[in-house]
Amino acid sequence: MTDDSRTAALRARVGALMPRAKADLAELVSFRSVADPRQFPAAECRRAAQWVCDAFRAEGLTDAGLYETPDGSAAVVARHPAPPGAPTVLLYCHYDVQPPLDEAAWQTPVWELHERGGRWYGRGAADCKGNLVAHLIALRALREALGGNDFPVGITVVSEGSEEQGTGGLEQFVPRNADLLRADALVIADAGNFAVGVPTFTQTLRGTVNVLVTIETLSGPLHSGMFGGAAPDAVSALIRLLATLHDERGNTTVDGLPGGQIWEGVQYPPAQFRADAGVLAEVELFGDGTIADMLWARPALTVLGIDVPPVVGSAAALQPRARARLNLRIPPGLDPDRALRALTAHLEAHTPWRARLTVETEAVGAPFRSGTGGPARAAMEAALATAYGRPATTQGQGGSIPLCNVFAETYPDAEIMLIGVEEPACLIHAPNESVDPAEIERIALAEALFLDTYAVANSV
Repeated sequence: MTDDSRTAALRARVGALMPRAKADLAELVSFRSVADPRQFPAAECRRAAQWVCDAFRAEGLTDAGLYETPDGSAAVVARHPAPPGAPTVLLYCHYDVQPPLDEAAWQTPVWELHERGGRWYGRGAADCKGNLVAHLIALRALREALGGNDFPVGITVVSEGSEEQGTGGLEQFVPRNADLLRADALVIADAGNFAVGVPTFTQTLRGTVNVLVTIETLSGPLHSGMFGGAAPDAVSALIRLLATLHDERGNTTVDGLPGGQIWEGVQYPPAQFRADAGVLAEVELFGDGTIADMLWARPALTVLGIDVPPVVGSAAALQPRARARLNLRIPPGLDPDRALRALTAHLEAHTPWRARLTVETEAVGAPFRSGTGGPARAAMEAALATAYGRPATTQGQGGSIPLCNVFAETYPDAEIMLIGVEEPACLIHAPNESVDPAEIERIALAEALFLDTYAVANSV
């Protein structure tokens, strides 16, 4: 069979499997697999894990089972050995999902897959059960094209069950079980495209620094009429301190952190970003760089929460104590420990009126940058271009995936690539999450093409 006919055959098989993809995704979405037993029974995650294990075993990955990770969640590992001399590919996804948040805001039932306007709606439809189904369809199509024969490369699938909770189960499991998951190329299907129909590698992930900031100024509350004007209240001190973290243009201004980096990949048109982000008309965007610069190349400080008296129930009183939770996202090239020291020093230097300041470190995570060369990347670039009919581009991602750094440290010679079915219209983590089924079809085709050609590319 020629390369063109093999591609045509795989394209036809993936297309024919899309009804099966919808049925699989509907079943997966029905599992309320939120990895938090305070919200949903732990049995929901266990049922989802067993479904995933059985599904990949049925596609020829017969060495399959559930492995308990240090945080108590179950990781699915399913494997098929590599033919002699062929490389091994690890396919990653996760079966746990975010909680529904405001169920009243959903226009369709949260745990049922519904088609509306050409998209499939339901919690996890994109993140990450849509990616999981794309893996399944790719393996099915390739196996059918091969007439049920062995895959041309070794395949290991790992699907974790607590990614959304960030408790680090798989991050601890990987180094302790390095041989179980060892691979030459890792396809991390927990990302997506810049827009529908635009094949995209997620090239960078921002790291994160979270701190809790507490300001204290008084021994107790005071009547604002009797003492206001001279007594320093903690709420005013906190407001003044937080205001030093951005300039008048909205740029992050943490002393000692670089702020002028440039993003070299795909650019994000302002009008498209405003629509994707739901920015209100006439409200200005942050920063003096391009949208891509601000999202993927520069530090970004966000105030996640503030503890002060709520408006309803507040009294005419000066507050002795106020607290804020800060999140600093950092681009690749910036060490998270350096960023933590810089943020802490900035807060200490800019605390007004010699107020008492306490900074508690909540979380620190390193940024990540994937490689751009190598046979796996070349094979995947060609596969994406064939599946989408246009060359792939690159983007960054504001979120963090600490597991990528763990993979890079555990398998320093492996190529790591982040792709997937998610794109801005998916509204992952929000009510009314959805996926464009065309993205599942194209990513599945690209992955099948990649698995079919990578062994040859690896030997060149």
